Amino acid sequence: MRCIQCGSLEDKVIDSRMSKDGTTTRRRRECLKCNYRYTTYEQIERTELRVVKRDGTRQTLNREKLLRGLVKACEKRPVSMARLDRAVEEILAELHKDHLSECPSKIIGVKVMDKLHDIDPVAYVRYVSVYRQFEDVGEFIREIQKLENRSHSNALQRPLFKD
Repeated sequence: MRCIQCGSLEDKVIDSRMSKDGTTTRRRRECLKCNYRYTTYEQIERTELRVVKRDGTRQTLNREKLLRGLVKACEKRPVSMARLDRAVEEILAELHKDHLSECPSKIIGVKVMDKLHDIDPVAYVRYVSVYRQFEDVGEFIREIQKLENRSHSNALQRPLFKD
């Protein structure tokens, strides 16, 4: 690993730790030339996954774009970035587990909706309204009613509406 301070390729690993989900190794390193300490992260390299868009075009799956969508849906909600990062990793792991090289955007959207349903009901409705391109209030009401009728996987979560 090249030192970001002096450019030397000689370093030593001071500490290695596995992430909670076991997908990333965090390493603290020290440059043997200038003694600068820095952190690196090691992950398994996955095959590139391509997204087949609604119009038939294909593009590389962008992790940051996926995360931005979740962050936007959860804006001003009590959801940590760590939880959203974990959700993105879970979605990517599910997609790679299916051994797909290409994936319709529709499948990714459904997986995002499922994750948001478990994370935060308001974020879920926000995402669904954009994803399904709601055009009137009735569509919001129907989706919220479906949400209320669906059982919550988190018993500690507050109800969406009070009676």
